[in-house]
Formats: sequence, structure tokens, C-alpha cells
Amino acid sequence: MKRSMGLVLAVALAGCTVSTGSYSSAGLEPIPGSITYNGQPRTKLTKSPVGSSFPHSFTDQWGRQVEEIYIIRPDRTLLIAERHYRPVFSLDDD
Repeated sequence: MKRSMGLVLAVALAGCTVSTGSYSSAGLEPIPGSITYNGQPRTKLTKSPVGSSFPHSFTDQWGRQVEEIYIIRPDRTLLIAERHYRPVFSLDDD
């Protein structure tokens, strides 16, 4: 029993590991409204630490609410790490 709990814990922890230093991914393709849609920003983010992230919310060309998470790469360019679409309709409307 003790051995199987250790195995379950090891599998659970293995699923939680994240590589924080790897920027090998190209990230998501920019869409209209993304900060990097027309290329990288002209101003470099010199005060923000490399590897830090920040959100950006906008409405896409179809009227959907979008939130993207950007990561600052070592060369100070931006990587779109995540993109989430907010639901258009809410079931809580009263």
C-alpha cells in the first residue's frame, strides 16, 4: 500500500514539472489584436525581467473576447505562451 501511494505521488508530481528556461517553442501565431500581430514591438521591454509574463486582453475580428499571456524572451522579444477565448454568452443572465 505504501509503495503504491509513492508511485501515485511520483506520477502526480511528474505531471506538474514545468520547464521555465526553455524558449525553444515558437509560441502561438499572432492574430489581429495581438501585440505581435504586425511584428515585434519597436520598444524593447528593458525594465521587465527575462522570463516574466503579462496578460493582454482584446476583442478579435469576430467580436470574441481574447486574453493572451506573453513571456519576455532573453532577446527581449515577446512569445505568445497562452491564448484563451472568453465565452460570448453567459448562462447567468437575469
